[in-house]
Amino acid sequence: MKLFSHKKRPVHLGPYPLERLPRLPDADEPPVARSGRRPTEERSAGPLAAIDAYKLYIDLYDGQRDGDVHELAPIPESLSERAQHLKSSLYFLDADMVGCGIAPADAWTTGEQLDHNHAVVILIEHSRMVGVDQPGDNWIDGTRQVNADLRAAELAIITAGYIRRLGFGAKAHTPSSTDVDIEFLALQCGLIESVRGHLQAPYISGGFALSVVTTSLPIAHDAPLARRGLSDSLRSTKSPAWIFGRGGTRAGLGRLNGDHRPLHMGRYPMEKIKRVPEATTLIIPEEVERVPVRAGGFPRAAHGDMGPKFQKDVKIFAYKTPQAQTYIEQIGAMVPHQDGEVADEIVSGTNDPAQNADALKAFAYHLGGDMVGVCEVPTYAWYSHNGKGEEITPRHKYGVVILLDQGYETMEGASGDDWISGAQSMRAYMRGAQIAGIMAEHLRGLGWSARSHTNRDSEVLHIPLVLEAGLGEMSRIGELVLNPFVGPRFKSVVLTTDMPLTPDLKIDFGLQDFCNKCTKCARECPCGAIPFGEKIMFNGYETWKPDVEKCTKYRLGNLKGSACGRCMKTCPYNTEGVLSERAILWAAIKLPFTRKFIAHLDDKVGNGSINTLKKWWWDLEFVEGRTVLPTKGTNARGLDLDGGRIANKQKIALYTPDVLPAGDNQGVPVKLVRKEAIVRGENAESPAAARRRIGSKP
Repeated sequence: MKLFSHKKRPVHLGPYPLERLPRLPDADEPPVARSGRRPTEERSAGPLAAIDAYKLYIDLYDGQRDGDVHELAPIPESLSERAQHLKSSLYFLDADMVGCGIAPADAWTTGEQLDHNHAVVILIEHSRMVGVDQPGDNWIDGTRQVNADLRAAELAIITAGYIRRLGFGAKAHTPSSTDVDIEFLALQCGLIESVRGHLQAPYISGGFALSVVTTSLPIAHDAPLARRGLSDSLRSTKSPAWIFGRGGTRAGLGRLNGDHRPLHMGRYPMEKIKRVPEATTLIIPEEVERVPVRAGGFPRAAHGDMGPKFQKDVKIFAYKTPQAQTYIEQIGAMVPHQDGEVADEIVSGTNDPAQNADALKAFAYHLGGDMVGVCEVPTYAWYSHNGKGEEITPRHKYGVVILLDQGYETMEGASGDDWISGAQSMRAYMRGAQIAGIMAEHLRGLGWSARSHTNRDSEVLHIPLVLEAGLGEMSRIGELVLNPFVGPRFKSVVLTTDMPLTPDLKIDFGLQDFCNKCTKCARECPCGAIPFGEKIMFNGYETWKPDVEKCTKYRLGNLKGSACGRCMKTCPYNTEGVLSERAILWAAIKLPFTRKFIAHLDDKVGNGSINTLKKWWWDLEFVEGRTVLPTKGTNARGLDLDGGRIANKQKIALYTPDVLPAGDNQGVPVKLVRKEAIVRGENAESPAAARRRIGSKP
């Protein structure tokens, strides 16, 4: 829990207050010491450690260190602005520390030196440890270094690919494959220091991983760290401000960061949310029809159901920015690893459902997940056909659902439908694919069948599983489950398996009543796709059903941005997580009479507006192989307090399963008949009528 807000802290400064540290006067001055010993991992790997599961992904990244350079992009000339931009983009990707420096000739360790005179250095710290004999320890112990190494490699590969798309040479140097002395460059840019022969990172007590991107892109350089005396240490790494979290986005007091909590419980106190045996919205399982991948909004556009314009748009809408392209490239590269061969024998000691569930949660948090839940997978949550039109047979009993936060700081600086929106989604999808992929690989090594399901290739629908796993309630946004701590600001990834697991119960934090009293997402939706009205029954479940056609067309055809997440941006549950907000969350959960006031207060304090201090990205569009300035400009919406004026005229089109394309309908357009769909929306059954019909209690 944060005590202080960091809305006024520029993103490029990062989570640690590195700007407080004394440095040598000249960035080109060599560091005080050139080498030393790094902290080592405290715990060794046992026979069940997941270390082998990382190899596929480390090899994947090491195979992408270099690549083709695109045409020059119209980026700012300021060297400091360039450096700040690269740092911010890496903090967006969850780097712990970033430094920019020179890449002198003596830093190169191989025969040929590239014309890369500049370096971006990335530091990733080890995942946290809590006590001993915790759930998942036998899988995690001995993997903290390789886990950090993998993340460092990922970030270097992505950053190098992004710089090349801007028109400059760039090469990634990973912990396992490098042409430079990574530690020397980290010392050179003041990211680490050598103290009595030991390399250490300021503010970090444990081990860390390092990676580097060398580049021909001129950037401003950080100076090496100067030796710190006692007074310097008290002002920086030991100051009361830092200890209590003022000046960085993390606190020196680990308890404020959730470091005291068992790893399998995560950093968010989900155990304090009321658990219930059934979801807070009605589901009639026998009435829910399985649907094919072909019936989704984007696949329908890709098959020409929405006409040639949107069929063309669907091929590029997520690729419209150079940053999103780097993430999407990695998502595609990981698809072959989503499934694989299973070991011949089940490893003993992996049959306890409760232990397995806790171990998988701990492993997911160790890998970088933000929230994790476990459920049984209902038959209706499996697609009927995959994207190729092939029938899907449900094959696993259990699902592990992992949420990836799209990032409060970046969301704070965005409109929700500008040029960073697509990258926000793809960053979360990319990280989820890596996490679930490694977990599935480890389970297969233990003898249990397992498959990861990503945005690129999924055999299950994620929304019902997020609900089943107790990670949220259905919201007014419609086809989105909302979490009490990160709101709608997440993407999901799912792992299915036959390993025995203990499912989590569903949750109830009063969201149905809150959303009934709040229509902010409907008011702020740029295309009027979110309903102002009451919930309906759709395909056997109770929901505020959005107009999928309108939503899909806006996200695909958005001319002043990439995709759209405006509903996430403006939701009152999209919070920073400071103490005052937790108090409001408590009131929203425990005191129903406050909910309408809280929704009104959210507007009064300006939540959902653009915080320009947090806008770190460049508005760039990738068109026909070139990075250019956006041809139509950029969405920069403020709150639309009069947006509710369309409520009485709103018509929601409803495409029920009986009019959706068949699963094996490949390449043949199935036209959307909107007039008929609007009539279906107007005549949809109410949840109250459905309850009366099936004899359920209201």
